[in-house]
Amino acid sequence: VMGRNLVDEFITSEYKSAVKQVLDDALKGKETANFEFPLFTKDQQRVDILLNCTTRRDASGNIVGVVGVGQDITERKAAEGELERVAQDLRVLIDTANAPIFGIDKDGNINEWNFKAAEITKYTAKEVMGRNLVDDFIRQQYKAPVKRVLEDGLKGQQTANFEFPLFT
Repeated sequence: VMGRNLVDEFITSEYKSAVKQVLDDALKGKETANFEFPLFTKDQQRVDILLNCTTRRDASGNIVGVVGVGQDITERKAAEGELERVAQDLRVLIDTANAPIFGIDKDGNINEWNFKAAEITKYTAKEVMGRNLVDDFIRQQYKAPVKRVLEDGLKGQQTANFEFPLFT
């Protein structure tokens, strides 16, 4: 590959101008960090590359080229894609569950509210997000036990089948 044009011969058409810009910038003294692009191997296998580019200078400080350090991030990108797919599957599962599902943050503020919770309470997710579940939606006589169950849950302790009414 020595002496061959990197951009023209090894970069896919949709990334040619962006990679050329990164290299041209390095030739002007402007460094680029963490630029991602696909590269294709001799046998046409896609490899995702994380590129850092810097200016190469001679002993007098004159620009003489570019030093590019690439890292193969193909496996990381595949894992990220799988993680996104699983997250989307879980999102669909939660949203379409035939039971109300809600989540709270460490302060008891609602950060998850599925379609069934909205259907039962008549509150949309937009209306409840960020509001305190116990303070705003639990009847007075249930506030203390519900708060205790939620605090236990935040500590990793499970409670099964705890019943309580919600304001609608």
